[in-house]
Parts: sequence; C-alpha cells; structure tokens
Amino acid sequence: MGLTLGVIIAFAVSWWLVRTWLKGRRERREVYDDHRISAEKLHRVLASPEDVLLFDVRQPLDLLANAEMIPGATRIAPRELLQKPWLIPKDKDSFVYCTCPTDKTSREILDRARALGLSRVKLLDGGLPAWKANGYPVEPYRESFQLDTAR
Repeated sequence: MGLTLGVIIAFAVSWWLVRTWLKGRRERREVYDDHRISAEKLHRVLASPEDVLLFDVRQPLDLLANAEMIPGATRIAPRELLQKPWLIPKDKDSFVYCTCPTDKTSREILDRARALGLSRVKLLDGGLPAWKANGYPVEPYRESFQLDTAR
C-alpha cells in the first residue's frame, strides 16, 4: 500500500511538473510571437525599398562554424550589442538573427531591446538555418573578429 501510494504521488508530481513546464514554454513562445519574422517575410522586406537594419548577432564560435551571413547584415557581437543597445535605432525596423536552435541569442538581444523601449526589433524565426533552408542567398563573412572568452 505504501509503495503504491508513493508511486501515485511521484506520478502526480511528475505530471504537474511537466504540465507546468509546457505551459511556461508555450507562454514564453507567445511573448515572442509578435516580435518574430519568418525567413520568407524577411526576404520580402529586404527586397523592398524599405530602409531596415539587419544584425547578425551570432556568438563568435557559431560564426567560426558557419562563416556565412545574410547579404546586407551587419555583424555585431552579442556582448557588444547588449552593452551598447543604442546601436539599434529607435526609428527603424531592425531584425536580428543567430544560429541557435531556439533563437537564444536573438531572444536575449530582443529582451534587452524591449526592456529599453525599442519596439521595432524582431528576430528571424529559425535564424540563419531557416534562411538557408529556404534557399535564400548568403555571402561569406570575411571580417576578422576576436573570440570573446570573458564572461
């Protein structure tokens, strides 16, 4: 009887934890829904005469692993952009992308921008891999950079 009760309690607690985690994940995703742009839509925006900015905010090691970038993007180290958010103008639509499977770096930049009242920033959903999966152009990254080893 004691073992059965323990198993039931363990199952109930596990179920509650998983449910809570999934609910939080869904809610976090919804927060970013208004600040995401698909690769298809970004491609159309970049092809239009609209004056927008595109920032490649990949971590240096990610850049080493994949030395390509979206044409027209400006490479800014995430640490620099987090320390100097004024690099993102308030009066222009700006887009950021990385190569994290969960868009982690882009979300960090977006969170910082939103906290500072920069409402015209969006992240490329799926980042560079989504861009490339759609067959959109990339160009080689040729600038030098330093690995950021300080945390």
